[in-house]
Amino acid sequence: MTIQLDRQASITKIATRCKPWDLAVIGGGATGVGIAMDAASRGLDVVLLERFDFGSGTSSRSTKLVHGGVRYLKQGNLTLVHDALHERTLLKNNAPHLVHDRAFVIPCKSLREWLFYGAGLKAYDLLAVRNSFGRSHLISKSATLKQSPGIREERVYGGVVYHDGQFDDTRLLINMLQTAAEYGACAANYVTVESLLKDDDGRVQGVVARDMESQQSHDVFAKAVINAAGPFCDEVRRLDRSDAEPMVAASQGIHLVLPIEFFPGDHAMIVPKTSDGRVIFIVPWHGHAVVGTTDTAIPQAVPEPTAQRAEIQFLLDTASDYLTKTPTLNDVQSVFTGIRPLVKADTSGGSGKKTSALSRDHVIRDSPSGLITITGGKWTTVRKMAEDCVDHAIDQAKLAASPCQTKTLAVHGATSVSANPRSHYGTDLIEIEAIEHQRPELSAPIDESLHITGAEIVWAAKNEMARHVEDALARRTRALFLNTAAAIRAAPTVAKLMAAELGMDEAWVEEQISAFNKLAAVYDPRHLMS
Repeated sequence: MTIQLDRQASITKIATRCKPWDLAVIGGGATGVGIAMDAASRGLDVVLLERFDFGSGTSSRSTKLVHGGVRYLKQGNLTLVHDALHERTLLKNNAPHLVHDRAFVIPCKSLREWLFYGAGLKAYDLLAVRNSFGRSHLISKSATLKQSPGIREERVYGGVVYHDGQFDDTRLLINMLQTAAEYGACAANYVTVESLLKDDDGRVQGVVARDMESQQSHDVFAKAVINAAGPFCDEVRRLDRSDAEPMVAASQGIHLVLPIEFFPGDHAMIVPKTSDGRVIFIVPWHGHAVVGTTDTAIPQAVPEPTAQRAEIQFLLDTASDYLTKTPTLNDVQSVFTGIRPLVKADTSGGSGKKTSALSRDHVIRDSPSGLITITGGKWTTVRKMAEDCVDHAIDQAKLAASPCQTKTLAVHGATSVSANPRSHYGTDLIEIEAIEHQRPELSAPIDESLHITGAEIVWAAKNEMARHVEDALARRTRALFLNTAAAIRAAPTVAKLMAAELGMDEAWVEEQISAFNKLAAVYDPRHLMS
């Protein structure tokens, strides 16, 4: 039986709690949820507070890869690559319904490239100790074109095939959150941290949290407070010290989503070096092709970043150089933008480095008041990030806890991979199908272009703490990320289904439709380029 993520129950627990929690975690992205899961599975009392929706920022906007990082190998960062490859295997073992092997092809235009990348990927294989993914190998020109029929013939002398992992980022995040809840963690979205609570010695002893739905504030006491706010961690640090020097330099990356006809076949493709030195992926995902990413420095992180015209055009131009079918702006079904929390080498000021040269490693830092901040890293290494952070918090706050459990901890829903197009729900699919059986009207797709049924929306509202149409269409399902126009068409149906489940009125339905349509414009490249 699936544990229900019940927001009201969480708010009540937060409001009525008398004794301090062991850990209060600020931020409900991959890092914060990973910390909550790790800590709860060790027997610690954990409360997780997210000011928007779980995974609403960077954690839902990845390239959908669980990988060691081929470009980091080229940079000589062997430790990062080795650790990520190890974590890649652990993720696949712990969430086989969401993480799977994906073969990649590198099209090489010369014998020199063919041999160079072939040798480099053999080194990648060697770093993947006890690897559960396929091994790299050289293939001929004809084999390259057969396996990836969307690639231009004139671009290919031969190819190199290697293997990495692919996943659905926010589906994994929700399953991790469910796992944390099964071990007793308390989590709530749409709760913002307004200030930090401190004792007479200036030590952090909790937070003041405001429920954004009721506008009620609550004092949340904790033995340790962890700032896992990703690109926004400096905002939390300034609640501690108004003069705190920035730890992160924000960089954004965008992805274009095309119909799968532009890149048919089971293989993904990597362009290892573009005209400006970037690495670009074209990856099959949920029946579409995702093209990305860029790396553009931005002045500061914002909750809903916007793709820049130059970024969109760069990805279109790069894809056109390699694909037999040239994509245009009108072919793009969605564009999504994420922000990387890149750790500054020098926190006393700007380093002057390109963001592509800044650290992707994670950093854990204590402030003089005891606030613990973790930032940096990437999805693939989030389990290790959480382990390191919880170890640190246990040591700092002298907490009694079991050793880390997550190396072999199956996440909620884990089951062997099946051919079912909804296998990303794992064992929960049985209960979703039961809803469709009991209420046949919910078995129909919410839009003819989306393989998402009404039952999945009801499930998201009832069991996965979806509070808004955006939550359901962007993160519990991936409709907004796959086909913006279809998501807009589906919004009225989704709003009515959620209103019935959440006990909302017609005014809420209209408000939700209007808010979603405004948000969807950020995912529509034609709007952004107009």
